[in-house]
Amino acid sequence: MSTLSFESLCLEDNEPVPPSEPEDDEDEFDKDLEAGENEKSNKEMSTVEVYMQACKLVGVVPVSYFIRNLDSQTMTLTHHGLGPQGCKALAIALVTDMNINTLHLGDNCIQGEGAKYLAEMLRANFTIQHLDLSNNHLRSVGAEFVAKMMAENISLKSMKLSGNGFVDNDAKYFAEALSTNSRIKELDLSHNEFCGRGGEHLGQLLANNDGLEVLDLSWNHLRMKGAVAFCAGLKVNMMLKHLDLSWNGLGNEGALAMGEALKFNNTLAYLNLNNNRLTNEGVSMLCRGLEFNDTLRILMLAYNALTVEGAMALVNVVKNMPKTALEVINICNVLVNENFVRLLEVTCQDHPGLDVQYGGVGGFIAKKPPKRVDPMKIIQDYLDQRKLRLWDFFRNIDKDGTMRVPVADFRKAIQQSNIPLTQFQIEELIHRLDRDRTGVVDYRGLADTRKQMVRDHRRQLRRVESRQKKEKQKSDRILKTFQSAVEAVTPRSSMVISPGGAKEDSSGPQPFSATPLSSWHHIVMSSSSRYSITNLSNEHVHLPMLGSSRHYHPTTSTGMRSYSQPNLSADSPHHTTKKSISAQGIHSDPEMGHSKLSPTANSLTRSRPALNSKQTDGKFKGKKRKKKKPKKYASKKPIQTVK
Repeated sequence: MSTLSFESLCLEDNEPVPPSEPEDDEDEFDKDLEAGENEKSNKEMSTVEVYMQACKLVGVVPVSYFIRNLDSQTMTLTHHGLGPQGCKALAIALVTDMNINTLHLGDNCIQGEGAKYLAEMLRANFTIQHLDLSNNHLRSVGAEFVAKMMAENISLKSMKLSGNGFVDNDAKYFAEALSTNSRIKELDLSHNEFCGRGGEHLGQLLANNDGLEVLDLSWNHLRMKGAVAFCAGLKVNMMLKHLDLSWNGLGNEGALAMGEALKFNNTLAYLNLNNNRLTNEGVSMLCRGLEFNDTLRILMLAYNALTVEGAMALVNVVKNMPKTALEVINICNVLVNENFVRLLEVTCQDHPGLDVQYGGVGGFIAKKPPKRVDPMKIIQDYLDQRKLRLWDFFRNIDKDGTMRVPVADFRKAIQQSNIPLTQFQIEELIHRLDRDRTGVVDYRGLADTRKQMVRDHRRQLRRVESRQKKEKQKSDRILKTFQSAVEAVTPRSSMVISPGGAKEDSSGPQPFSATPLSSWHHIVMSSSSRYSITNLSNEHVHLPMLGSSRHYHPTTSTGMRSYSQPNLSADSPHHTTKKSISAQGIHSDPEMGHSKLSPTANSLTRSRPALNSKQTDGKFKGKKRKKKKPKKYASKKPIQTVK
């Protein structure tokens, strides 16, 4: 079977022209006119002829819609069942086409083989600018061919690749391709299977690409580490304006990372987070980033687990931030109350363009009802305030001193006292003290009830502390992952953000710049938030000025003291060749302080003024005495044992 190539199907464009016999001038003029008319007709029919011959050689039925609409700039061939071979015939016909700029091939099952033919076609065709390959079962094989085509093509501006079964490893191909291609402005990768590792590659895509403006990643699985890594790339992106992350299940972890990214991103205008398992807590984390963002205009948060509390947090952000750009907030499934409506009216007075889409009026604040307070705890607090003992309280009720009182007397005494107990709480306490229904309350049972109350209260406190500790560890773990992801994209993104950064000056405090991504941990994102990032390992050490006359008091650290000790052995022949050592243990240039120090000053005593000779002699003598005592004692002891 003969192989089909593009060169062989370009028809008469590349065929050699046979030598013509010399003729008269008039005949040549007439033939030139006829040839011009024939070339014009062949040019109009060339794409059809190529397509018909390609279908005949490949063995597929031609698509009549394609033949009828060749004059249109938009070719829509969705749901035509082309398959790989039909796509091959179409690709051969489009090699020489100069009219079609938008090609829709969705739902044709072209698979990876068809993607290969289209990639070869786009090497020669520079007219197609918009390509739709959604729902074609491209898989990993097709992803590799499409990514290669994206890296080489110079005409494509938008691509739709949704529903092709791409997995995490396939995202690497797109990240590499778009790191060098800045001409593609719109990319649709929705309805695929990108998870954790895929989120990391897509974060690299955002960090390294400087042309993409619209990105659709809805209906994927970007959660936990994948969501955090993707948001790290969004933090340093400088071009993206439209981002769709709906139906991904980001959760509160992703909301925390997104809030941190929005603090620095100053280009995003549309953000869709519909149906991402966000709660009121996640929205509060997101609001911390919105407080610093002045470019986001549309925020979609529909179909999340939000209540009036989360809705009011969003409106409060707009109310408290005069420079905010938010115009549309979609929370269409949230029922609000009258307090929210009043707050929205007050906010709209300062921001008349704000449009909040909510479900209706009739909601409530989703706060848990207060837990039942132990009546014994109320009694104990009452006694503590008055500095009374439980025995004093019971003795006032027990007039006979039998350590037992009737239930009626106990109830009457509590009701007449100022103890803030309701009738229900009093009956509950009596039921606990008189479980056998004997009608008598004794002191031993009251004391045991108090002990049980103390144990329950301590257990509850430990449970609350444990939950808070776990939440803090979880948020720290998320931010640590976010920080490592930001540092992973540092080399390329730092060059994009600030090509000519200033050199570091160690003489004074350095102002924070968004250029080096590794400096993320050098600032506090939010001083009032426990989710802020600080470099806890960076301990500031105050060094003395070289020209200062004040004495330097070293810290209590043994390591610090050992580095700041003066050179006691000044006569050592090696002291002139050694470099000075700072308080942090870093070797500094010995020539840097010669202009400020006297010629006779020792370079190793810069971190501390030199001691007097008397003091040094005294220290040497003291050390010798301490060393001689144990030696003499050790020398006498074995002699006595021998005798």
